Order: sequence, then C-alpha cells, then structure tokens
Amino acid sequence: MKPESEQLVRRFRTEVADQLAQRLRADEVAGRARLNQTDQRLFGRQLINQRLARYAQELLEQGRPPLDAMAEAEISQAVHDALFGFGPLQRLLEDDSIENIDANGCDEVWITRSDGTKERAPAIASSDDELIDLLRTAAARVGLTERRFDTGAPSLNLQLPDGSRLFAIMAVTQRPSLAIRRHRYPKVFLSDLQGLGTIDLALREFLAAAVRARKNIIVCGGVDAGKTTLLRALLNEIGPEERLVTIEDNFEIGLDRYPELHPDVVALEGRERNVEGEGEVSLVELVRWGLRMNPDRVIVGEVRGAEVLPMLNAMSQGNDGSMCTLHSNSSAGAFGKLAMYAIQAPERLPLEATNLLVANAVDLVVHLGRDSRSRFVASVREVVGADGSLIMSNEVFVPGPGRRGVPGAPLRSATMDQLVEAGFDPAVLTRADGWWGA
Repeated sequence: MKPESEQLVRRFRTEVADQLAQRLRADEVAGRARLNQTDQRLFGRQLINQRLARYAQELLEQGRPPLDAMAEAEISQAVHDALFGFGPLQRLLEDDSIENIDANGCDEVWITRSDGTKERAPAIASSDDELIDLLRTAAARVGLTERRFDTGAPSLNLQLPDGSRLFAIMAVTQRPSLAIRRHRYPKVFLSDLQGLGTIDLALREFLAAAVRARKNIIVCGGVDAGKTTLLRALLNEIGPEERLVTIEDNFEIGLDRYPELHPDVVALEGRERNVEGEGEVSLVELVRWGLRMNPDRVIVGEVRGAEVLPMLNAMSQGNDGSMCTLHSNSSAGAFGKLAMYAIQAPERLPLEATNLLVANAVDLVVHLGRDSRSRFVASVREVVGADGSLIMSNEVFVPGPGRRGVPGAPLRSATMDQLVEAGFDPAVLTRADGWWGA
C-alpha cells in the first residue's frame, strides 16, 4: 500500500472508531441494548463507506480526481481490518492455503503454504513500533488473562479467534518478531486424514478401534508434524456421553468449540506468573486438578516436563483411553523422552521406575513423519512391558515405502481381541498390497 493510502487508513480508522464509540455510549445512555459484534461490524462498514464518500466529495471540490474503485476497496478493507481484525495480518489469516506466518520485523514477512512452499509476503505494518502496537491490540482483544508486551514482558503468547497460535518477542531481538501457526483442521476426523494421506484405511480402522477400546495413546513426532491434528481426529472417535478433561499450556485442541460432538468438556490452560511473580498454574497442577473433575479420559495437549508423572499415573490408575502428544523423532525415541522428563521432575524418578510406570500406563505410541508434501503416520508401537532400563514394544506398523506405516509385528492376542470387540476387522492388516494410495 502506498504511503498516502496508509495515512488515509490511519486517519479514517481513528475517525470511524470515534464514531462507533459515540454510538455505543449513546446506546448505553439511552438504555438500548449494546450492539453485538456482528452488528458493530456492519455499522462500522457503513461508517467506513460514508467516510469514503465524503472523501471523494472533498477531492472533487479540490479539483482532484477521486480514488478509483480498486484503491477505495483496498482502503475500506484495510480500515475494517484495523478496527475489527488484526490489520494487514488479517488478509493472511483469512487465506486458507497459508499454514505458517513468520515475521522478522514489520516488513520481513514469510508465509509457508499447505503444500510446503515458502514465499515472501507484504509488510504487516508500516514500522516496527506499529507492529508492536498491533500485537498489543491483539492481546487486548483476545487475551483471557493479563497479557503485557513490553521490555519488562518481552514475549507474547496468544490464541487467535480462528484457533491459530501467535507467539511474538521483542527487546531480546533486534526487531520485534512473531510466528503464527495455523490450525487448518480444527474439526477433523480420521476419515479426513485418510483423504489427506496422513493415514490409510488400515490405520484408520486400527486407530479408531484403539480409541473405542480405551487404549492409552501417545501421539509423537517432530515440530509441525501434525500431532495436534491427529489428536483431534482420535478424540472425535469418542462418544458424546464421555466426560473429557483437556490440559494444555495454551488452548489448541478446542474440543469445547464443538458441543455437538463433545458436550461434556472441561478445558484447562496453564497460566504464567503475573508481573508480581504470582498466580502461576503449572501443567503438573492442572493434571492433578483435572483428575478431581471426574473425567472419563484425561487429555494432555503436549507433555514436555514434570507433568509426565501425574499423566502416566492417571493412565495407569483407571482413566483408560487417555491421550497426550510428545515431541520425539521416532516411536522408540518417545520412551527416552518420557524418561528424561521423569528424571528432571522434582520426584527424580529413576529410569527403571519410569519404565515400569510407562509399561503399566501406555498402550500405543503413534509416530508422525513428514516430507516436503505431506504428513503421515510412520510407525505405531504396542508397549508390552519393561525390563530394567528397557521398554519392550512391538512395532505393529513399520515405515514402508515413502516411510509410511505398513503392518509389521503382530499385535498381542489379548490386544487384538480387545480391538476386535471394539469393531476392528483384522483382515485389513493382511491384505498383500496394503492400503496406501488405494
């Protein structure tokens, strides 16, 4: 956008914001119902159009040509986005093909699309100071708790209304920087993931039966491997009669957004300490609190520390069918990660004791891989026991062509019986040519 257009956007935004505030104050004084968000947007659009019409008249009176239709539409949308959205970021957030947005300062902006391509995007603010103001406005609009963003609190962590996760930093970098991770599939089912090539029919049937059979499942993989998306799909195999407690450091799973699927959900979010150094609520506490909420299943969005012990205890003490995600480079590597978190916890649980707890708590570990085009389930392990410093497991789906999981070691007979009772047809595991691409 040209500098003169940016000046008009700032000017019109201020004027329209003042008019909108006057209307809201007048309604309050008159005892009228406050305009809801939809009506405020409609009224704001009306005010913007009126201001643009006056501006066109001003130009004509000065003997200058009015703005062309394209320039006028661009300014109108920019003013609306500044008032009701997130400024220039709004256009990127509304593009469904964009998966990640990264900015190193106001004008060095990169987007990664769902097909893996990366490209430069237009500036999202006219200056770094304006970018900081934009982020503060975003925090004020969507933050459920106190959210500062200044030299005393140089990081900002937000969930945007569309479910995207925004993280920004300042003061510790030369320029303010942000990263936005989009959740393109907030409401997703295993059948959807089959269509996307994340799983095949055999894995779809296997995983669905495992959820119905109340198997405790860990979903693991690298950064941006699709762990939360797969977790959502697994959770959508759970019936509406079950009470679910989700525990996250930042809300991402979002089961409570879909009461038609999960009407009985308690969503818990960790909380950082406030500016006085008080009020912190850790995931360890939330797991313990969640267990007191009479859950049928406990879901931890991501295990990354001392919460591993109460989570494993929950899995092994009656909350069958619980799930969590974990960063790991392989399905076998998940066990080492669990042990590392356990030994770093205040209880400092030794390796042998951790392995015994894992063997009693975890039934299946599902590992996600990815290439330049897609994400996919690469491996599934069935935990069968512990022997001192080793977790014993069978890799029942092993990396096959393209590293995609294909049937491997046989399941234990007891596990297979439970899956069959939950509706699984073992025939899908024995088809010679497999199901990928079928």
